[in-house]
Amino acid sequence: MTAVLKIGFSCFKMDPGLAYHEEVLSPYCAVYMKEVVETEKGQVYKQVKPTMYPPWCSTFDAHLQKDHMMHVVIKDKTAELKSEATVDLDQLAAHCKKENSRLEIWVETKPIGRLQMEATYLLENSDAKGKGKGDAGEGLFTLHQRRGAIKQAKIHVVKCHEFTATFFPQPTFCSVCKEFVWGLNKQGYQCRQCNAAIHKKCVDKVIAKCTGSAINSKETQIHKERFKIDMPHRFKVYNYKSPTFCEHCGTLLWGLTRQGLKCEECCMNVHHKCQMKVANLCGVNQKLMAEALAMIESTQQQARTSRSNEIIGREGPVSIDQPGVIQEPSGCISSTPSVTPECKDLLSPLWKITTDKKQLPLHSLPAKITIDNFILHKLLGKGSFGKVFLAELKSGNQFFAVKALKKDVVLMDDDVECTMVERRVLSLAWEHPYLTHLYCTFQTKENLFFVMEYLNGGDLMFHIQNCQKFSLQRATFYASEIICGLQFLHSKGIIYRDLKLDNVLLDVDGHIKIADFGMCKENIQGDVRTSTFCGTPDYIAPEILLGQKYGASVDWWSFGVLLYEMLIGQSPFHGRDEEELFQSIRTDDPFYPCWLPKSAHDILVKLFVREPEKRLGVKGNIRQHRFFASVDWSALENRQIKPPFQPTVKSPGDYNNFDKEFINEKPRLSCADRTLINSVDQTVFCNFSFINPGMDCTKTA
Repeated sequence: MTAVLKIGFSCFKMDPGLAYHEEVLSPYCAVYMKEVVETEKGQVYKQVKPTMYPPWCSTFDAHLQKDHMMHVVIKDKTAELKSEATVDLDQLAAHCKKENSRLEIWVETKPIGRLQMEATYLLENSDAKGKGKGDAGEGLFTLHQRRGAIKQAKIHVVKCHEFTATFFPQPTFCSVCKEFVWGLNKQGYQCRQCNAAIHKKCVDKVIAKCTGSAINSKETQIHKERFKIDMPHRFKVYNYKSPTFCEHCGTLLWGLTRQGLKCEECCMNVHHKCQMKVANLCGVNQKLMAEALAMIESTQQQARTSRSNEIIGREGPVSIDQPGVIQEPSGCISSTPSVTPECKDLLSPLWKITTDKKQLPLHSLPAKITIDNFILHKLLGKGSFGKVFLAELKSGNQFFAVKALKKDVVLMDDDVECTMVERRVLSLAWEHPYLTHLYCTFQTKENLFFVMEYLNGGDLMFHIQNCQKFSLQRATFYASEIICGLQFLHSKGIIYRDLKLDNVLLDVDGHIKIADFGMCKENIQGDVRTSTFCGTPDYIAPEILLGQKYGASVDWWSFGVLLYEMLIGQSPFHGRDEEELFQSIRTDDPFYPCWLPKSAHDILVKLFVREPEKRLGVKGNIRQHRFFASVDWSALENRQIKPPFQPTVKSPGDYNNFDKEFINEKPRLSCADRTLINSVDQTVFCNFSFINPGMDCTKTA
């Protein structure tokens, strides 16, 4: 008879009065099961199971075995939080027995915070065992939990270096300009191969190739550069009498004697471990050299521009109707967004396609838009990106969804380009009825704002939680409209990469709208492919997990997962942790219930083909599959098919179709760190502000 503990974590709270930005906090758990092992150095703990990442309010099983303990680490994707606690499973089981097999306690974590934990003591051959397994399955694998997306850190490839935004836990100096890398969170970049640390602003001043790059070692024999510098250092072991920092990785040289190496010629100081990673630039100032090369390049560019202007002058003036780009002045933060001629051309078909007469009149927004024009009524959702609010225009009874992103978080996660991509795709969405529409974007010193249509019907995750699974008719209808939206994005060279129940919303009539374009990738047409690891774990395609280059095929895999969830009410792939889940996606075949219609079974099998080029959606016309035999695609494209389900909406500002977890929280903007905000380079956001060209800004509501 084996005993088991069913354990779950409800929430993590900071210590009262602690000066910490709770709004930035997005904690998650990592659980390590370990056992005591005798070694020559005494007792040590050895991990016996793969690391688990249990979602909040879910459960997992811990079998009681001698000398086993549980190590829990709370991490934070936005603020680099790391707090931990160790739990003796035998003691936990003893406490459970005293409390009639079930225990709810707060566990203190170090150095900060406390963790709410629930534990239930069960015997595997008792009736409780069967009940426990069902509970565990529901907590982890059925559709009761919202699942956040993950994304690989952005890589900046410069001279074969692979720089990523990095949090430096100790004082660090830039290897290019030799100045201190200051700031909060992810202050600078560090090469993943040679560990060189630099300021973000110095990334364009790197002139030496990465010494840890395989590409570099192969190419240096045949690659001829305009300026070839090969000045090896002459390092010797050195005893430092005062604190000294490595001029390659930027961190302190630790120890009492022989802490590092010093170059006899240029006096460069490095760790022993960094010696082989230092470029042959003895006596060369990278910053000055880069500035000199930039000046030469600028002079040459001016000369080329001058010659081009002479040619243009001879050919005649440029027409004012030719495409151009209107940019905000450098460093500006405008609350009056600008409109590019491209956007006017882009959005001109809107008025022909949009047939929903209940949409908000575009002229109802003021000519100059700021957050002061809105009343924030409710919080609709939040994450590491920021928050989404239900907002009412002060000058009228009209409601919007306002998404607020914190600039410091966007910069910290190196997501400026992703934010600009989201704005461009949202602007494009006006061309299609099944994509969420954007009215405008604006910014303040601390935040970026998207003003979007408010879809008060809730998302598919909310509705499937109420009915476990959708009827065949309802699932077919939603799937058909999603196909229309996906194929429109693909026709524009955009792959979506985050299709899931949480990102498909319903309008007041029951039609779907695809939302949240922060994971989109542009310019993926023809044979062009990308390779970024991103998506929500349950929906990630196998080619992404295998590190292969991919295109629109990944959206059709995610579509298959979503369709499976709508029809069957659970996820097709399972695992106790992320590692097992990914292994299941790579190798397992989903379970298909006997009651599933043959057409539904067939389309799912063809969507779960692991060879991307053979997957339905990439190969063949998915609209012609017999699962969609009853669909009138022409009527569907024009929103002429009546939805099989209409959400309950009592008023334009009704928020009852959204999770109470967020609705009950006070709707307020997160506070930003003033010191950090003052150090932000605002020019990177200069092209963010935008207003829909169809709005009549000469009128105010």
